[in-house]
Amino acid sequence: MSTFREAIETEDMDAAEALLADDVVFRSPVAFAPYPGKAITNAILRSVAEVFEDFRYVREIRDGRNHALVFEATIDDLTVTGCDFLVYDENDRIVDFMVMVRPLKAAQALATRMAQRYPDIQAAALAWAESSR
Repeated sequence: MSTFREAIETEDMDAAEALLADDVVFRSPVAFAPYPGKAITNAILRSVAEVFEDFRYVREIRDGRNHALVFEATIDDLTVTGCDFLVYDENDRIVDFMVMVRPLKAAQALATRMAQRYPDIQAAALAWAESSR
């Protein structure tokens, strides 16, 4: 099994999906309410992978079940720096996934791009949940 970082860096979204717990909670940098569940988290991650350009992890911090991955990317010609904060359960599945990004202008661009995609994200999450039954 690959690590989350390896999965993202090799663009293996199926491997990234396999690392998510069924009850994972995704905490977006641009939405107030968290998104509970593997289906919506998987759909969001796949969409973000298409929105960010030149995505790369530049730093990694690990402390037991807590994992922080600092990244850089481009969105709408803006450089974004962010961090994926991951919490793993006893089975090495991600149960909490929080993302923070900066600067504000890049976060606003991300919010706009993801809002445009949200109907497709919801549809993908529903289709994934149906196929997983």
